[in-house]
Amino acid sequence: MRHHDHRHDHGHSHDEGLETLRQALSAEAWNERYSGSDRVWSGKPNQRLVEQAKDLDPGTALDVACGEGGDAIWLARQGWEVTAVDVSEVALEKVAIHAEEAGVSRHLRIGLYDALSDPRPAGHRTFDLVTVSFLHVPIPDFNDIYRGIAEAVAPGGRLLVTAHHPHDVESGARHSHGDGLLFEPERVLEALGVGTDDSPWVIEVAETQDREQAMPEGPMKVRDTVVRLRREG
Repeated sequence: MRHHDHRHDHGHSHDEGLETLRQALSAEAWNERYSGSDRVWSGKPNQRLVEQAKDLDPGTALDVACGEGGDAIWLARQGWEVTAVDVSEVALEKVAIHAEEAGVSRHLRIGLYDALSDPRPAGHRTFDLVTVSFLHVPIPDFNDIYRGIAEAVAPGGRLLVTAHHPHDVESGARHSHGDGLLFEPERVLEALGVGTDDSPWVIEVAETQDREQAMPEGPMKVRDTVVRLRREG
């Protein structure tokens, strides 16, 4: 349930701030960002994905908020049949080009995903692996979006969530882009009801992990939230 502040001025300010955060997730915002550069990201797969998926038996995979496709292409190269979804049509065009260049286009399909319009990234389809890396959404939208993403995990399949940890803002490694956008493993577990009597989820990994990241001012230690769950069934 969303909290409504009945004090007029504060509530108005809160609503404006929330709308600003949501606008940052829009197709318009991301199309503009991806149009401004040949490559926004490195093209390399995320370190946490490689660590967590390298020993899994390939099957079907869904890469949520895929960006320019670094993770999706890596998965396809490992033998996965991949569906890559993102809110940005510009990003998806780049995914298609990069997949062709990498020789994996036959094993990778793309699709639009607007988390705020419909939190389910692939309708009622399910996958052996659903991975979502660094999708930071406003607190009032978090549970709906991550539950929608989790619905795409097939029985016996896995959900992998990687995120920036709030510690990075406290340490000065990152600027805050909005209150509560960065999150700990516990927020994912609570959103999905992990640990409750009727939960279908088994925790395989739920921890914070440090790594070194190249920054404009030089290498800096950052902290990631890493959650890997298996759906029983």
